[in-house]
Amino acid sequence: MQSNRHAAAASWPMYGSATTTLKTPAATPQGTDRPMHRMTFRMLFMGSVFACALASPGPAPAAEAEADTPERVLVPFNPGWQLTPDRFDPYLLAQDIASATDVTSPAASTPTDTPVAQLEGSVKREARPNYALPAVEIIGFNFLLNRFNYHSIDKPVYDTSLQTIRDNLSAKWVVDTDPFAVNQFMHPYQGSVYFGLARSSGLDYWTSLGYTFGGSLIWEIAGETGPPSINDFVTTGLGGTFLGEPLFRMANLLLEHGGDTPGFWRETGAAAISPPLGFNRLAFGDRFRAVFQSHNPATYSYVRFGWNKIDDALDGIVGQTVKRDTATVDFHMSYGLPGKNGYRYTRPFDYFDFDFTATTANVFENIMSRGLLIGKEYTAGDNYRGIWGLYGSYDYISPQTFRVSSTAVSFGTTAQWGISDNVALQGTALAGVGYGAAGTIHGQGERNYHYGATPQALLSLRLLLGERVNVDLTARSYYVSDVASTEDRGTERIFRGDAAFTMRIHGPHALTLKYNASRRDARYPDIPNTLQTVRTVSLLYTYYFGDARFGAVEWREAGER
Repeated sequence: MQSNRHAAAASWPMYGSATTTLKTPAATPQGTDRPMHRMTFRMLFMGSVFACALASPGPAPAAEAEADTPERVLVPFNPGWQLTPDRFDPYLLAQDIASATDVTSPAASTPTDTPVAQLEGSVKREARPNYALPAVEIIGFNFLLNRFNYHSIDKPVYDTSLQTIRDNLSAKWVVDTDPFAVNQFMHPYQGSVYFGLARSSGLDYWTSLGYTFGGSLIWEIAGETGPPSINDFVTTGLGGTFLGEPLFRMANLLLEHGGDTPGFWRETGAAAISPPLGFNRLAFGDRFRAVFQSHNPATYSYVRFGWNKIDDALDGIVGQTVKRDTATVDFHMSYGLPGKNGYRYTRPFDYFDFDFTATTANVFENIMSRGLLIGKEYTAGDNYRGIWGLYGSYDYISPQTFRVSSTAVSFGTTAQWGISDNVALQGTALAGVGYGAAGTIHGQGERNYHYGATPQALLSLRLLLGERVNVDLTARSYYVSDVASTEDRGTERIFRGDAAFTMRIHGPHALTLKYNASRRDARYPDIPNTLQTVRTVSLLYTYYFGDARFGAVEWREAGER
């Protein structure tokens, strides 16, 4: 996000304070990053730009409410990738907006990607998409971010002018040397802000994707004095939407469950999840009070608090330190689980899976999001339901001793097999390719990681044993190659596996025992091969949201099971 084109910036310790030193035959100089307090402050800035709007009330809604007749729905941009109308008959939006839409309008028979507001009792209408507003907001956001960075971070890097803009327009695009957290987390989050501004202005996913790339392009040309960066353009543009759409949907789901008039805490929670959504809802009153219609997906979500204990840490070449005991918090949501009668997958991210973990060792240990971009549902007999198609994913994983991140597209499937009345197996299998980064490379300057095309795979299984027990198994593999890399001299193989056993104690309260193993195998011709492993045991309190069956979806009648 806030890039630093100068290798002479101050050092930032990557892993926090140390309590235990890893085994190492030789110490090798590490690449440098920025001071931790600066990095944390810049991470918080993204949300605070919009939070300033909370200090002043929005405009009075009287002007919007004076019309007695709802306006005709405007159909948003549709690239032609929606599925045929017969597949979403069970929940046609015409049922929701019949009193607000002419039945001859295409909108009466085609679900769209725009929000729906509750007006005048039971009457609903779609929010009119506004194409100019997000363009103005994105430009304004980039300007404010540039000025903030100029005064608070690094004046030479952000001292932009007409001359630097002209230089960047004609400059060769590069792969920059910014710290890992800046390139692989801050830029995707910055992209999610662009995306959220467009989505909360009534635009659909694909149109908002264009605005996200546009915002990234403006930043690369006019936001910094250095040459534009290829890797930032990819992670901001694609990674920003793969992260931004789940945030947008989770915020709207919170609002939707609040009824016609969500309360203060729901509005505050939605703004915390998606600051652009909260900003537009507050700043423009009823104009953007519309709530995105989820179509009532099957969901599975929880929050966990607890303790991590590093059971084993081995570093074959790098002298590093780890915190053996840490506190942790983990949030997970699965949205649009397959099998629910009447639910269809006509819009990007009608199914998604989102994970976030923070620890006292390194703040963000992982942020992972994957969702179905284009696909359809399928069946196999009476007991099996699934979806398949093209998925988009954004992964950021940092288990103290090394880091990997990838923005990718994959083909795969998500499904549930109803084994018996009380036993079900849910799972996802994906294989694809992304543009990823992994480290550490022991070179000079800030850059201590390697970019490249990244073939990757995921297998996730969840065994649900009634209302009492579930078992989660997940394996992820990344191969950061020397293809499409400015450093075509080495490769990184990353594996991360999780196993979790959860037992419900009472109601939504449960206990979880979790085991995690992460492994990095790095091979470069000019430095010794590196093998790093981290194994962690966690004891966690788990609070479940939703039904009592750990997200098991039931589509069968009692006599069919």
